[in-house]
Amino acid sequence: MSGGDSVRADVWLWRARFFKSRSLAARFLDEGRVRLTREGAESRIDKCARPLRAGDHLVFAAGGRLTAVEVLALGERRGPPAEARTLYRALETPATPDTGVA
Repeated sequence: MSGGDSVRADVWLWRARFFKSRSLAARFLDEGRVRLTREGAESRIDKCARPLRAGDHLVFAAGGRLTAVEVLALGERRGPPAEARTLYRALETPATPDTGVA
């Protein structure tokens, strides 16, 4: 499979090296823990086969921190970290409510 204008969300998260395995990415997605913003509309991804396209924005919490990225490219394979970083651009994380705790 080569080219195309979309790729499964679990495959993309694995290729971009946010998860060590595709099955971990799929489980994370199936739990509805990733928010997708496309053309101004925000939704939760609740199926690992949901297609991602260049320009989509993703927000998720993993490893104890909030991650917000824009999908720049879909990728052809799971390459080295330097190659994986070309698939996305980090965004400013959304503001979290101030709890007043210092």
